[in-house]
This record gives sequence, C-alpha cells and structure tokens, in this order.
Amino acid sequence: MSTYRLKITVILVFLFVSRFFSSAQEGGNLPYVDYKFLHFGFSLGINFMDYGIGTSGDSINGKVYDARVSFLNPGFSVGMISDMRLSRYLNLRFTPTLQLGQRQLNFSAAGFSDSIINTSIPICLPIYLKYSAERKGNYRPYLIWGGGMYLDLGRKTTEDMVLLKPLDFYTEFGVGCDIYYSFFKLAPELKFALGFNNMLTPVDQRDAGFITPANNFYTRALTKLTSRVLTLTFNFE
Repeated sequence: MSTYRLKITVILVFLFVSRFFSSAQEGGNLPYVDYKFLHFGFSLGINFMDYGIGTSGDSINGKVYDARVSFLNPGFSVGMISDMRLSRYLNLRFTPTLQLGQRQLNFSAAGFSDSIINTSIPICLPIYLKYSAERKGNYRPYLIWGGGMYLDLGRKTTEDMVLLKPLDFYTEFGVGCDIYYSFFKLAPELKFALGFNNMLTPVDQRDAGFITPANNFYTRALTKLTSRVLTLTFNFE
C-alpha cells in the first residue's frame, strides 16, 4: 500500500472511530429506541394505599369516634406497558396494572381503640401523558400525568367491617427516569394517585342480611373514604 493510501486509510479510520465515540458519548446505549412509534414492556412495583377520611362526628354509644390510617402497609403491583410516540418529548401510555394492597383503619375514642384492615385487589386501567426531558447520555428524566379507573376484585360484601364500592376513577401524577442499558430501558417511577369517588358504602346500601352491630358501628363513624395510592414502579421496556 502506498504512503498516500495509508494516510487516507488512517484518516478515514480516525474519523470513523471519532464519530463512533462521539455518538456513544452523546447517545449512549440504544440510541434509536425512543424513535419507535410503538413499543411495549412490563412493570413491577410496590404500592402504599391510603384513605382520605371524613368522620361523621355522631355520638355512638355515648362516644364520638375518630378514624385515621396510622400505618401504610406495602403492597405489590404488576402491569403491562403500551407506549405510543407522539413527538420528540411526548408519549401516550396505557398501562393496565393489577395491584394487591391493604389499608388499616384505626378507630379511637375515650377509652377505646381498635383497627380494621381492608384488602384491595384492584385492576387499574390508566392512560398517561409522558413528557420527557432531553436525553443526557444514558439518562432521560420525565414527568407523567394521567388518570383512569379501577375495579376492586377484593371486595367481600359479607365480611368487610367497612365496605368499599368496587369502582373508582382517579388522577395520577409522578416522576421517573429512563435508564438505557444495552438491551432494554429501566425506569424507576414514583406516582401518586387521588381517587374522585367516595368509596364508603353506607349502611342502608349494604345487604340487610349481612349487617352486624360491628360493621354498622364502624360505618356510622365515617362519612367519606377516598382512595390515595403511592406507587414505586420499575418499568422494563
């Protein structure tokens, strides 16, 4: 090979290698993954279910009872992800999710303290808008907002001291960060959901055959229960 050709080859190799490392530094792993019109994935997470509580203030057996959630029990979430690209920074997402969680209601009055546990197994059907920042290397933070409905499969009309309605609608917002690996994206995501409906089933709407002094007492102490859920998920896409 002549000296001229050797120089040209070295220059071309140098330019190719420089361009390669420049692209790797700017884009990192999976440089074209965000340009897909549709992509799918799954999510795993933990949830903490809470209530927004309204108490009746009624005197029951000569006492006025207070109610609150004093401890958040961790639950489990698993879901599927469908993502549609709308623009460079905006995506539309549908993530049907099955959750398993518990809420512990504590009732208290002078000389009285008791707690009950409600188990919920809701199927959540949310739609989100995801707004992403500019990608930096292998990281891309984002904001997410949306809402949907859930149907509770854990409702037990004959056993629950406080009976929740099965259907709710909610809004949800949160933050996350896409982390790009060689073969997939991992996104830790923290979301907070607020339910719109009063989920408390009044005594007069329960089946009369299953009303007991206990669930009558606990329900009369309340006027409203709205759903609040904090969820930490790990999305794999």
